[in-house]
Amino acid sequence: MIRTFGVTADSQLEMDFPLEELHKKSFEWYWVDFDQPTQEEWTLLDSFFQFHPLAIEDCLHRLQRPKVDFYGDYHFFVVHTMNEETLEAEELDLFIGKNFVVTFHHTPVEELDLVREKLQRDSSFWERGSIYAMYQILDKVVDSYFPLVYKIEDHLNEIEDQMTFDMKHFSMESVFDMRSDLLWLRRTILPMRDLMYRVLSSSRFDLQGHERAYFADISDHLVKLTEIVESNRELTADIRDSYMAMNSNRMNRIMMILTIVSSIFIPLTFIAGVYGMNFENMPELNMEYGYFFTLGAMICIGLAMLVWFKYKGWMNLFKQ
Repeated sequence: MIRTFGVTADSQLEMDFPLEELHKKSFEWYWVDFDQPTQEEWTLLDSFFQFHPLAIEDCLHRLQRPKVDFYGDYHFFVVHTMNEETLEAEELDLFIGKNFVVTFHHTPVEELDLVREKLQRDSSFWERGSIYAMYQILDKVVDSYFPLVYKIEDHLNEIEDQMTFDMKHFSMESVFDMRSDLLWLRRTILPMRDLMYRVLSSSRFDLQGHERAYFADISDHLVKLTEIVESNRELTADIRDSYMAMNSNRMNRIMMILTIVSSIFIPLTFIAGVYGMNFENMPELNMEYGYFFTLGAMICIGLAMLVWFKYKGWMNLFKQ
């Protein structure tokens, strides 16, 4: 489907007109959106607009890395939107000229719908031209990253609290899932940040003072997103290290408890082993009360060791 928007010389907005009208009427600027185009429609990129074959090839063979290419009197942008469910990147291509914007995408892009709605209700939008339209599109795309990043950040904070107060039901699988999600976000946000840096630093993309401020604002948002993603990745690493440390400490405590129990039974086992030997000449075996004396000695030894361990403070391990 192809959608068309044009601002005429007398500052009137026209919508959904045939492409041929672009040659018949005088437009201050126009926007053509190729929304999930058919093969017949995307051939118009070449036959009607006569864009560079390499740019058209990039449109058709997805998924390209976010980038900007300069072609004479127009520029070609590849930017990424993100699927809210899978966090996978989806490509959005833009051709930007002095008086036109052409967008091309294989999947629905909600951000373009938001820009279209603003274009229809805000007449001041019409007067600002194609660069401002491009800014609005990129701004909506970048703003759509924030809810995804904040959602992961809130989830990580919940995981951290759960690890602190409910270690028994804590699962590291959720942390690894969050770390994987952050990696998907990072793969999109970092190239987008580099793209905006190139736009601001390149002399071939001629921006006026107020136009530069718009794109600098987008760049600031991407820097902020990058910092949030990196800090959350560090948080997942801290949670992982804390979990391993707590597990190690718990295992050490269990081993110390088992060591205390074993230490108590070692002398008792030794005594039982000695008198369990089947030698004939063992005087104690003929004592009338030998069994009771031996059993009493074993009990006294066990109690004495318990008192000693309590004096040393080792019995506190059983209270943790």
